[in-house]
Amino acid sequence: MRSEELVERINALPRMDVKLMEVCGTHTMSIARTGIRRLLPEGVELLSGPGCPVCVTPGEVMDAALELASAPGVTVAAYGDMLRVPGTRRGDNLERRRAMGADVRIVYSPMDALDMAGAEPGRQFVFLGVGFETTAPGTAAAVLEARRRGTGNFTVFSMLKRVEPALRALIAAPGFDVDGFICPGHVAVITGAEGFAFLPREYGLPAAVAGFEPEDILLAVYDLLDMLSRGAPALVNDYPRAVSAGGNALAREMMARVLVPRRDIWRGLGEIDASGLGLSEEYADCDAEARFGITVKPAAQDGPCRCGDVITGRIHPGDCPMFERACTPDDPLGPCMVSSEGACAAAYRYME
Repeated sequence: MRSEELVERINALPRMDVKLMEVCGTHTMSIARTGIRRLLPEGVELLSGPGCPVCVTPGEVMDAALELASAPGVTVAAYGDMLRVPGTRRGDNLERRRAMGADVRIVYSPMDALDMAGAEPGRQFVFLGVGFETTAPGTAAAVLEARRRGTGNFTVFSMLKRVEPALRALIAAPGFDVDGFICPGHVAVITGAEGFAFLPREYGLPAAVAGFEPEDILLAVYDLLDMLSRGAPALVNDYPRAVSAGGNALAREMMARVLVPRRDIWRGLGEIDASGLGLSEEYADCDAEARFGITVKPAAQDGPCRCGDVITGRIHPGDCPMFERACTPDDPLGPCMVSSEGACAAAYRYME
């Protein structure tokens, strides 16, 4: 169905004041780029949730990565977005450490880092494993391949996170005010659409798994508004061309072999039980935390940066007093302005 037809169908529904939250950085960027907010009826508000992996990584975790990057004989391999994410001190990031002489390299996959380690056996290579269930199978596959190859100088600093515990924590947080969720299609490819069935079943909140084209997102918005107008919350899979009910069993089996749930820290949400993924004891030889004695030290709040409030739907990017003033893509205060999937970067780029 074309976007114009979907907008007409949305406008034909009863008028409501509702807040819908997307939980995917790709959705956030697509919504901003295509101007979807301007197409929706008055009273329908779209909020950004904790769906950008870079954005939910707290400063104290980055501090540990920065310390690791400056260790002698260590190479840190990371996705490009990670290089400008600040630690707890403004301006201190992997890009700065690299300019000071640290060996920090951009990779497109953990296998790139593994190949580098194999080519340079005299150095220790640490891959920063960032992402949700979407990227976790690839990280697990790299660990399995390192074991198969016998590459002993490759480890993973796991920052991987699980979406469901974060959404549960968000819903339980004081002041939660969201009426329905646009669920991340990338994550659902792995977990299956049924991975989000807890939203209507346990919380009475409608949920729609969506793809990333404008039509996909508008269809999800229509389905959510339709369910809300009828008072019939359910789970709808609006991305059947990529997402099945049960997801990718092979990918989940690979994750289960290498990774185990653990308590983890989220920017804006704090510590959440079973919300992270660490390496299991069986693969401790590939665990950078074990090999290098990495500890994450508690840190104060993010100061004037309100990225944590943005990614939990408490405010829009423009509500932050730092937005466009003291915080820009050229001089970001927080990861929401750094990441290509960050809500603040999207709002700044597309003037939302």
